[in-house]
Amino acid sequence: MGRGLALARARRGDTVIAIGSSAVKGNALLDDAARIGGSERIEFIRADLSSVAESRVVVDDITERYHAIDVLALFANRQAPVRVTTAEGLEQTFALYYLSRYLLSHGLAPLLDRGDAGVIVNVAGVGMTKGEIHWDDLQLQHSYGMMTAQLQAGRANDLLGVALASEREHRVRSVLYHPGFTRSGDLSMLPVALRTSIRAAARLSARPIAESIAPIHGFIDAPPSVPLSAVDRGKVVPLTLRTLDPADARRLDEATRALLASIPSAWLIE
Repeated sequence: MGRGLALARARRGDTVIAIGSSAVKGNALLDDAARIGGSERIEFIRADLSSVAESRVVVDDITERYHAIDVLALFANRQAPVRVTTAEGLEQTFALYYLSRYLLSHGLAPLLDRGDAGVIVNVAGVGMTKGEIHWDDLQLQHSYGMMTAQLQAGRANDLLGVALASEREHRVRSVLYHPGFTRSGDLSMLPVALRTSIRAAARLSARPIAESIAPIHGFIDAPPSVPLSAVDRGKVVPLTLRTLDPADARRLDEATRALLASIPSAWLIE
């Protein structure tokens, strides 16, 4: 979906910075951009966003070279059937799916403040109520499961949006967006049988990428006027949903800051 959005916005004349861990996929994106006459409008930054250190470098690099950005679209995620620990000692799903989005959102907020749109689109699973934050085991050392990790990070992204909307020093607007089952994503880490079943199901019921990213164009072209919006497969999600609890958002923000403070490579969010 990130690739699809990048190419679509380049076609419309936008300047796009794409961030990803695969140099091969990055080069393929640039080749596709050249074929549509948009090679000068897409830049690729290779970075492993499951790394706090590399996420920090990305923020510093963009901040150094750009005065303002209009939109931050967050897609990064990767499923892991078994628990994987990053070099910084973090559970990979939590680090990539949630923590990188936290760092990019906070780190690039000053540039978004200066942009014309100033909107963060966080693509996750808002509207779902399955899953929970494991407050006493955020790194899932004792209760790991692939879906447990995915659902926890999804709920964490819900709360990230709530926390960002409460920060009155920024004018950034956050949109939490659940596109539903889409023919997108890297399944290479999954067992062969599971990959096969997901692909078969996708052929029958998954939405095309262009359909799933269509609402994102709307969020970009006509940003909401309110600090926080939530949309689940075309339906507006009430902000009173229990998974969007402001008290939980504050609690997670405090826990995230404490976690970052324990990682030598992380700068702290002021």
